[in-house]
Amino acid sequence: MDWIDVLLVVARVVAVFALLMGVCTLLVWFERKVVADMQNRVGPDRAGPWGILQTVADGVKLFFKEQVTPRKVELGLYLAAPMLAAVPAFLMFMVVPFGRPFTITLGGEERLVPLQGADLNVGLLYVLAMSSVAVYAVVLAGWSSGSKYPLLGGVRATAQAISYEAAMGLSLVPVVLFTGSMRISEIVAAQSSTLTFLGWNIGFPAWNVVVLAPSFLIFTISAVAETNRAPFDLVEAEQEIVGGFHTEYSGLRFALFFLAEYINMFTMSALAVTLFFGGWSGPAWDGVLPAAVSALLPTVWFFVKVLVFLFIFVWLRATLPRLRYDQLMTLGWKRLIPSSLVWLFFIGGALAVRRFGLPWS
Repeated sequence: MDWIDVLLVVARVVAVFALLMGVCTLLVWFERKVVADMQNRVGPDRAGPWGILQTVADGVKLFFKEQVTPRKVELGLYLAAPMLAAVPAFLMFMVVPFGRPFTITLGGEERLVPLQGADLNVGLLYVLAMSSVAVYAVVLAGWSSGSKYPLLGGVRATAQAISYEAAMGLSLVPVVLFTGSMRISEIVAAQSSTLTFLGWNIGFPAWNVVVLAPSFLIFTISAVAETNRAPFDLVEAEQEIVGGFHTEYSGLRFALFFLAEYINMFTMSALAVTLFFGGWSGPAWDGVLPAAVSALLPTVWFFVKVLVFLFIFVWLRATLPRLRYDQLMTLGWKRLIPSSLVWLFFIGGALAVRRFGLPWS
């Protein structure tokens, strides 16, 4: 790897970081505005046009706010927990492609530049690993705070993560079996064609959701639970355990938890789009539109699809009441995990028959 390759890698990492920071700022404003519209309120309208700078104002406030440290905390883990929440949130998005690769000429050579932080051959395993690491932040924050309510939030997070991480992992196995790869860029490429029926091309994109609809449903429910969003936000239930695992956090430390939640929401929406709805694939009209516009359109399709899922996240928060804890566990262990196992057995058998034929034939 020469210095140009290193420079391209650094540029992609910086681009992903800047993208996530910008998206997080806009997403907080978007949620406030959508919920306000659904509840017949105005929402933020003071800072900036349509209140769009309200999130920036809140971030500046939290940055300069005094950070109070309780006396009985386990100081090392207490300080590490917010960073352990934010860092995996950034790293998880690194393997998600958000646009069509393009070619540039540097140093007299043509180089392919993917719009993706890193194209790992085990991208899906990497995503599951990062989402699992993020759970430790919630657990450690609750335990190290030296208070009963944060501890209850951390214990709830442990049980919830075990339940829904298992369901999410099982929902992704059919995607790997169907596409034949764990590399996320190849999963997107496998959905770039159109469906055929009885030898006829019907023109509809060959998105995985058409065949793997149960996997998509299980993944979506698990993703909402993994991000601790309503109606699965029992780890920070204000009516029951004050603020949950981050009760004893303030200032910038609290802001890191807040940042991680919204980045995780964006990342899970991006993963749903990438794994089941073709990712950035969409009509680019190459040769019809100017080359720059055609190159940009795949990224536009990606963010339009992601915006739909983000709206669903906000819609759920605005409309559904919080589940009881026994309902949360029942849904995970008695509904999602058995359903994902049955579906995995079925899709595995169907793919085996398609490839090898029936045993008696």
